[in-house]
Amino acid sequence: MVLAAGAGTRLRPLTDATPKPLVPVAGKPVLHYCLENLARHGVKDVMLNLWAFPEKVRAFCGDGSRWGLRLRYSVEKKLLGTAGSVKKCEAFLKDGPFLILSGDGLHDVNLAAFYRFHRKRKSVASMVTKRVDAKYPYGVTLASKSGRIRGFLEKPSFGDFFSNRVNTGIYCFEPEILRRIPKGFYDFGHQVWPKLLKEKKRIHAWEWDGFWCDIGDLDEYRRGQIAIMQRKIRTEIPGRVRKGVWIDKRAAIAGNARILGPCVIGEGAKIESGAVVGPETVVGAGARVGARATLKKCILFDKTVVGAGAFLVNCILGEGGTVKAGAVIHNGATLKVPNNTRRS
Repeated sequence: MVLAAGAGTRLRPLTDATPKPLVPVAGKPVLHYCLENLARHGVKDVMLNLWAFPEKVRAFCGDGSRWGLRLRYSVEKKLLGTAGSVKKCEAFLKDGPFLILSGDGLHDVNLAAFYRFHRKRKSVASMVTKRVDAKYPYGVTLASKSGRIRGFLEKPSFGDFFSNRVNTGIYCFEPEILRRIPKGFYDFGHQVWPKLLKEKKRIHAWEWDGFWCDIGDLDEYRRGQIAIMQRKIRTEIPGRVRKGVWIDKRAAIAGNARILGPCVIGEGAKIESGAVVGPETVVGAGARVGARATLKKCILFDKTVVGAGAFLVNCILGEGGTVKAGAVIHNGATLKVPNNTRRS
């Protein structure tokens, strides 16, 4: 089950018009990477829970056949929390061990190896952890050398740290866990895991040494873009023309435009005469960058427009966004949302 119902409040204003699972990372919705990784490790049946803009997510994912998956959907009228969402889908999950992933996690975790670890340890519940430097935004986990979990602290203050192994939100559960979750709003981090620890159940942590980030805030969102361009995650980026530069074959690039890697330019994008794009820049499908405009460390969503001569540094231009000709913007996130846009 992929948890994809979050409101994405820390990514606003980007999520005012785009559901969090569809926020683009290097030209693909973040949810794409999650589903791609599930398929890579042999998963066939996946449930997605939805809340914000559910029809947009369904329109993108369809029946899952593009990844070789069979997708089902659980649409929530009100948010049920991470564990409450799983309880609602009990009938789908009850027949054997199941994986839970966050739809906004960017990674290529070896899920098959994680599953084998879970079964070998005869664990009731297992989680993937990751060692990080900036510990404070995440829940931390204390585990023995064998991986047996000894303690948690959910998103602690700086003075509370006793570990730098954070909870990634990737879990494997035995179906008995479903009996421990009541109907209604319920949370894994604050309720299920602490309860299992208190009852001394067999719960384990498996450490992932590859890349992982939660794109839940703008800083991590930017970090995820760069990680893709630096090839820290196993995935394909279409249209590579040279090392660190990917230009879709249907993009139009003026002969005297400068493209500086790492950089990704999507399908149907247009880069006009004298423009400078990059480094660390992603231009979405159908976006237009005007003549003599400069973009450095920027992210343009699909069908956005940057006017001639504009100068943007470290900016994110969201759905429907337009920057006027000659504008100079540093370290800003810009979004234009149609007046009739609302959460459905």
